[in-house]
Amino acid sequence: MIDIANCPSNLSKGFSTYSPKARKALFDGRKISHLLDFNIDEFHTAGAVAEAMHRISVSGVQEKFPAVLKDSRIRIAGDDDRSTYILKPSPWDRTLIERKQIPANEHLTMQIASQVYGIKTAENGLCFTPKGEIVYITKRFDILPDGTKLPMEDFASVLGRNEQEDGKHFKYSGCYEGIADAIRKNVSAWRVDMERFFELVVFNYIYANGDAHLKNFSLILQGEDYRLSPAYDLLNTSVHVNGDDLGLDGGLSPNIERSDVYEKTGHPCRLDFERFGAHIGLLETRVSRILDRYMMLPDASSDLVSRSFLSDKARRHYLRIVNERISRFTRTSD
Repeated sequence: MIDIANCPSNLSKGFSTYSPKARKALFDGRKISHLLDFNIDEFHTAGAVAEAMHRISVSGVQEKFPAVLKDSRIRIAGDDDRSTYILKPSPWDRTLIERKQIPANEHLTMQIASQVYGIKTAENGLCFTPKGEIVYITKRFDILPDGTKLPMEDFASVLGRNEQEDGKHFKYSGCYEGIADAIRKNVSAWRVDMERFFELVVFNYIYANGDAHLKNFSLILQGEDYRLSPAYDLLNTSVHVNGDDLGLDGGLSPNIERSDVYEKTGHPCRLDFERFGAHIGLLETRVSRILDRYMMLPDASSDLVSRSFLSDKARRHYLRIVNERISRFTRTSD
């Protein structure tokens, strides 16, 4: 069993289970055990996976299971349950490097986004099987306390991309300007959400999320208006695969001039993001304010890495990757 010295949700020091603050955010104040009383690999048959996963409509290929809270436990949702949580164990694809670290990686990256940069994210944490395996848990933000499901569309759907017409890798097709254009067309308060979207693109670059594709951004109906949803599926993918700098094949935009650094190295730098921010309609002062925060690794990020549930080796790898991304970002043509 894993030795727990920090809250497995917000990583606060000195907690052997979820802290009161974490319980309030993640479980609406309920006292929930961080220990599952079942092993995820019990579902590791095609029939069982299909049975559990057919009740959940979340994008992606990683094994995901709908969950609910019953008594003081986290349970797999039944046919008659409205799932309010999603469980994500480590993938069963053994070709992934350090696959057992993926739940802790996603948890850490989501916590850094929220706690260090103030990015609005889905509430999340970790739980643990009787075998000591780590499972990521996230609260569904599209389900209201009364069980109402809010209409929500990812940007593959918004932009009309699908496998039949655009091929197997349709969710990676396009550029981030395409998402920005769709935000402008579909969100009344588009300037506010455009800033949120822009920072998320920058964050994904610095924290090496090479899987930030069309299905990992969504619009959700809030009141009478659609808004950019809270961030989800944030992960330092470079810990596990050798991926691209950006999650979309078309990068930031085909309509902006690349910096000399980008042309020479193949990696975008701050100037490229400045040009992208201006191109999608953001004020220069607002763009600079966001980019200034990514010029160096905050101590708060390093601290969260040290308190995370990653292995020591994975922690070092995670930090090396982020520092390398920052060096790319801050590079100039001189």
